[in-house]
Parts: sequence; structure tokens; C-alpha cells
Amino acid sequence: MRMEAEPSNRLSRRSLLDAFLSGSVLAFLGALFYPVVRYLNPPEVKEVVANRVVAAKVSEVKANAGKIFRFGSKPGIVVRLPSGEWRAFSAVCTHLQCTVQYRSDLERIWCPCHNGQFDLTGKNVAGPPPGPLERYDVTVKGEDVVVSRQA
Repeated sequence: MRMEAEPSNRLSRRSLLDAFLSGSVLAFLGALFYPVVRYLNPPEVKEVVANRVVAAKVSEVKANAGKIFRFGSKPGIVVRLPSGEWRAFSAVCTHLQCTVQYRSDLERIWCPCHNGQFDLTGKNVAGPPPGPLERYDVTVKGEDVVVSRQA
């Protein structure tokens, strides 16, 4: 009489080691590539929409001077004219999105990237900028200079 071996449902040592090593290699590759994938696909950042901000204190900005301030996620510029009147604009140049600044010697808003110039109404008057700066409304409430988007 011949006895046939019963099929074994047990896992052999070799199969167990193969599964363990395969799992280790997969875990290593996951740990290696996960940060790379996260870096290449950054999280979506929601932009804060600000319609009104306190740009400066009256005492911070002298006559014929300007100040850069944060307006939402972009910079803005507030200018106090020699007459004491206030003006505010987007501080992002319409040419290459550089941050502009106020030059009191020219009495103009100036872009240092390519020498673009804007007059105190925001209109481009020199250099390569193709359009005017976005203009904002300015109100002075006590000591605060409040800038808001035009309606």
C-alpha cells in the first residue's frame, strides 16, 4: 500500500522570508518616494481675500513718501503726496510682477526690474509696463490709514 503525502497548508520558511523581504523592499521604496511625490505635488493654498486693511499709521508715512503693505496675498503701496493727500495702488508691476516702490526724488512709483515708472494716478509713463497699476481707495480714520478695493 502506497501512501500519498497530504498537501501541506503550512507556509515554508523560504516563502515566509520571501514575503518579509518583499514587504521590506516595498516599505523602503514607499518611504523613499513619498516625500518626493509630496514635494512635486504641493498642497493647495487658499488665498485670503482682503477687501480692506490698515496699511499704515499716519505718523509712519511722512509727506512725499510711500510704504509697502500686505493686501491679502499681494503687496500694496500707499503714498502720501507732498500736499498731504493719500493714494494707494497694487505694488505689483504690470510688466513682470516685480514689487514697485515710491521714489520721492521723481515723485513717481518706480519698478526696479526694468526702470518702469508710474505717475501718482497709477498710469504707466515710462519703461516697459503695458498697463496701469490697480488703484485702491484710501481713507484716514483717526491714526489709521485704511486701504480698500474700489467698488
